[in-house]
Parts: sequence; structure tokens; C-alpha cells
Amino acid sequence: MDTHGPAGLAARLLTDTPDCRSRDVLDRLGSRWSVLIILNLATGTLRFTELRNRVRGITPKVLTTNLRDLERDGLISRAVFAEVPPRTEYTLTRLGESLITTYRAVQDWAENHADEVLANRDTYDKAR
Repeated sequence: MDTHGPAGLAARLLTDTPDCRSRDVLDRLGSRWSVLIILNLATGTLRFTELRNRVRGITPKVLTTNLRDLERDGLISRAVFAEVPPRTEYTLTRLGESLITTYRAVQDWAENHADEVLANRDTYDKAR
């Protein structure tokens, strides 16, 4: 069986076993909020409020949870400065930076095919 082509990749990802490590990682990387947080941090170090303002629709609680998860996975680093008021900054790690090319490729694909996808949605919705 070809494990490198699309069918092989699908077969590996659909294997729902407790030891499927790549699926666990893909769940995090494919999360709506993780993608937006990482792409925003690709522009440089940001504070919590800056991220909250840039990632529209995210609540402070959800942002906090996602930042902790990304830090736990080693994709971002968190620096706390003992100042008044306290300052916390988030930066992509080398591992996090390695995702940017992949995320940008997906973003480019989405931009290049948005009209077609939206037209397909419209056609589908009208047929319902």
C-alpha cells in the first residue's frame, strides 16, 4: 500500500487508535483558533490583548486555553515581565515558525479557490 500518496495519508489519519500520535497533533494544528493565533504570531511577538483584538470572535477564556495548549506543545513561548501593570508576550518558537509555510500554502489555496467554494455552497444551498 502506498503510504505517501493521498490515499495512504487518509488511511493513516483514519486509523483511530490510542497511539495515533499524528492525529492528536493534527487536531491541535487544524483547530480554527490555533491556525489564527499562529498566523498572527507569524508577524512577530504579541501581547494577549493584541492577539485578542486580531483574532476576531475569540473569547478571552478560549484564547487563554489555546495559548496554553500551544505553549504546552512547544509551538509558542510565553514571557512574563514583572512590571506594573504586568506584561505577557507570546512568540512563535522555531517549531511554531516551521508551520508558517504550510499554513500560508493552505491560506493561498483558500484565497485562490474561495469564489469556486462559495459558488458551490450557493448551488448546494439552492438545491436543498
